[in-house]
Order: sequence, then structure tokens, then C-alpha cells
Amino acid sequence: MTAETESAETARGRASALVGRLLVPAGLLAFVAGAFAYVGAVDPNEPGHYPACPLLRLTGLYCPGCGGLRSAHAFVHGDLAAALGANALAVIGYVLFAAVWALWVVRAARGRPLRIALGAAQLWGLGVLVALFTLVRNLPFGSWLHP
Repeated sequence: MTAETESAETARGRASALVGRLLVPAGLLAFVAGAFAYVGAVDPNEPGHYPACPLLRLTGLYCPGCGGLRSAHAFVHGDLAAALGANALAVIGYVLFAAVWALWVVRAARGRPLRIALGAAQLWGLGVLVALFTLVRNLPFGSWLHP
């Protein structure tokens, strides 16, 4: 085998390894893009397409996810104001997902694992943020957070 042949095989091996490392992030992106495309095409503002939130239906209280589909629909159509109005927390989640996904792809392309080490303080902080969002959106002065 010549040096040129070995070099070509090594390059193909590296390319194959790169594709293998990027398969999972690409698959997740395809799944999320498909979900957003579906929600963008099937308007959640029209009744009958999606089930109602059981908590809202039974208690009249908005859960942290209420308005998430309307938010995604508006986000897909480029209406950031409507997306924030439907569920501001969901929009923050979309942006965080995009940032973490991009970091994951860069690290995977370099052959490094994605490690996000959230400690107890960060997890408690996230839980408190979601609880406060839920509480405020259900109080009279938090009506601006209603979907």
C-alpha cells in the first residue's frame, strides 16, 4: 500500500468518525425541526387540533407550559412579540436549546463530549424560576403572562 492510499483511507476514516459523532445531534435537530414545522403548519389557535391543558381545564390555572404551542407557532412565523406573549419561558427555552445544541455540535465535531454539570444550586434555581413564573402568571397582576 502506498503512502497516498494510506492517507486517503485515513481521511475517509476521519470523515466517517465525524459523521458518526454528528448523527445524534443531527437526528435531534431533525426531530425538533419537524415538531416546529408541524406546529408552524397546524395552528394551535384553532380549536380541535391539540388537546387542552388538563390543569387549565380542571382548575383554571395556567401551568408553566400553557401557551407553549401558540408560542412555538408564533416563533416559527417570526412573530417574537406574540411568542413572548404566549409563553415567555418557552421562548427562553427555545433559545437555550439552540445554544446548547450548537455547543454540542461544535464539541462533537472536535471529538469532545458535551458535559453540562448542573449542581444542586442551579437545579433549585431553575425550579424556583419555573415556580415563580407559574405563580405570577396566575395572580391578577401577572395577567400579562397569560397565553
